[in-house]
Amino acid sequence: MALPFQTILPKRKRSQAVAIDIGSHATKAGCIQRKGDGFELLRYAVQEAPTKDKPLSSEVLSSHLKSVAQALNSRTKQIALLIGVEDSLVRHAEVPMMPVSDLRLMLKHGSKNYLQQELPDYVFDCHVLPQRGAANSSESQRNQKCRALVGGAKRQYLELLQQAATAAGLVADQVTPDLIGIANAFEMAQPEIFAQGIVALVDIGFRHSTISILLNGELSLNRVVGLGGEKITGGLAEAMNLSSSDAEKAKLTVTDDAQPVLMSLLMPLGRELRASLDFFEKQEDKTVTQVFISGGTARSQFIIEALQSELMIPCKSWNPISFLR
Repeated sequence: MALPFQTILPKRKRSQAVAIDIGSHATKAGCIQRKGDGFELLRYAVQEAPTKDKPLSSEVLSSHLKSVAQALNSRTKQIALLIGVEDSLVRHAEVPMMPVSDLRLMLKHGSKNYLQQELPDYVFDCHVLPQRGAANSSESQRNQKCRALVGGAKRQYLELLQQAATAAGLVADQVTPDLIGIANAFEMAQPEIFAQGIVALVDIGFRHSTISILLNGELSLNRVVGLGGEKITGGLAEAMNLSSSDAEKAKLTVTDDAQPVLMSLLMPLGRELRASLDFFEKQEDKTVTQVFISGGTARSQFIIEALQSELMIPCKSWNPISFLR
């Protein structure tokens, strides 16, 4: 099974599509339908994700997917599965100019050469990025290397997803890394900024946060930070002697006594994000003008303002499904 870099609805004119995001804490799913030149959200579901404290079996995952599909009550059996940073990778690579099918095979047997890491038994897919100042002659093109965005996941995990979907009466039509899904959603929600801006997308997940920098419609840099909403909530609970549920509420409402604790918990995340911005700006000699923040933690205006103070760039929250009617 390949890892296509596509939007939720493929180019062929299917009227409905189902996307299921299997997170480390919760599974989010939605059924959307074409409406005019846009899309309409018909139904959505949020369910607790299967535990990953022990190996995930096909039977457990199949039962979970069936439960999610029943909640959506969609007429289509074809689904798009989104997988998180724990189960996928997205890298930039300089590779020989050749057909994508050959690139997949080359990466399978030579990941160390192009991704600087041995990745045995991975499945890869590639999106070749536009050449900057590419030569016109066919001879030059044959000798050139090209830039590619590479997605990958372990074959065993992809086979597990496919088996579970089949057992649930579903068809796993495509599998997409979350990082790609976020960029695709931003293109739909903010097409002008996506096409012409230099912005950073920060998604604060449960266990990890990600930063993706878009340069004029191209995913130019992405990085995973091992700090998410779980650690922020846990640190708040420990420092203020609160239950997890009360700490989650305090994270969003932010009383005066919670503010200094939150600031100290957010500093490591802010530093990691600032380091990513500095690296990009030095490499590209361009300046990121705005940061868009998503995830449940982004509902806290205090957290948005705290990160803005650390990053010294305007920050705002955004809803990845805001383009749906």
